[in-house]
Amino acid sequence: MKRIIFVYAIGCYGLFGIVFVWLAAFLLNIGDLRGPAKSAPASAAAINLTLIAAFGIAHSVMARPAFKRVWLRIIPHAAERATYVLQSSFLLALIFWCWQPIPVVIWDIDGLAAWIVYGAFFLGTAIILVSTFLLGHGEFVGLSQAWNNLRGVAKKPPQFRTPFLYRLVRHPLQFGLIVTMTATPVMTAGHLLFVAAMTLYIMIGLRLEERALLREFGADYENYRRDVPMLIPHPFRRAR
Repeated sequence: MKRIIFVYAIGCYGLFGIVFVWLAAFLLNIGDLRGPAKSAPASAAAINLTLIAAFGIAHSVMARPAFKRVWLRIIPHAAERATYVLQSSFLLALIFWCWQPIPVVIWDIDGLAAWIVYGAFFLGTAIILVSTFLLGHGEFVGLSQAWNNLRGVAKKPPQFRTPFLYRLVRHPLQFGLIVTMTATPVMTAGHLLFVAAMTLYIMIGLRLEERALLREFGADYENYRRDVPMLIPHPFRRAR
């Protein structure tokens, strides 16, 4: 059973990697992934918002402690995070697969300015990846839990840490996501809808996450929250 869980976690991680690359291609509209219009703008917007709502609700509900207490009666603890990654990857892929384009152009940047925008896109992508490694990439994607279970290593209690980017902003991963989603030389109405809806979900999700972190780490996190901005780095503010 332990080996099965570990193989399962590797499979979930592989899907996560594919969908992450798909996300980058979707945002950059490589190969016209967002494509021409297939339906009226109102219908397209309704379908797209439904897809994003399904992703956001499932993603948030599965992260809540109350859900986890019930969920862990059904699946092994070592497979919980990998399953969370699996459902997130699947629902995000569903958004890309079923996306209804709204190709009205909001802005179209070319020349040197376009390369600057591309630079911001890849900077945001780098922030996302670095953020996952700073607090443990393996644990973030569920590999560490499955590996420790395979070796019979007990789970370590969570520790409050603020390495590197986490001293500039409390949620660098989400900051990187917003930068990556927004930094495109060609912004269409459909892309803008994606950015707006996903940013709204990020803000709601962060509020819920911060409540959970306050319950878990208490005064340490309260002090951290007072000293470090939540999402937008402050260039003239130093965290204690």
